[in-house]
Amino acid sequence: MNLFHILLILFIIVPIFEIYLLMTVGSAIGVLPTVALVIFTAVLGTYLLRSQGLATLKKLQNTFHQTQMPAIALLEGVLILLGGALLLTPGFFTDAIGFACLIPIIRRNIVKWVINRFLLQSYAANSYTHTKNHNKKPHSNITIEGEYKHDD
Repeated sequence: MNLFHILLILFIIVPIFEIYLLMTVGSAIGVLPTVALVIFTAVLGTYLLRSQGLATLKKLQNTFHQTQMPAIALLEGVLILLGGALLLTPGFFTDAIGFACLIPIIRRNIVKWVINRFLLQSYAANSYTHTKNHNKKPHSNITIEGEYKHDD
């Protein structure tokens, strides 16, 4: 299954699940408390997005000043943006995923998983082909034509 099919399924299933959760919570605690809870999570998410975003921006600046690779800080920034967008989307399921992206411990574990799962595998594959191709002996039957003049 390619990325398009996965996204299509997510865009169909997640809203249906969100509507189900909103109706279930609304019938359990009432309509107004449910709406207030959704608005509260959006406001709290905005606050967390701002504070976590600024902390990650400082971390990114520190990595640049120390001439280190900013991959971890950049991935954390992407997760913070994703979490903020999910928190602004009304619904409890997207709020739970959004909060998970904004909690530093969970976010770091997600970043470590992404690095180990995708980036290191890609790096290992590229370095294997790189060393495989560069460790070969050069062709010994290459002839370079030219003229020379020997001066005494």
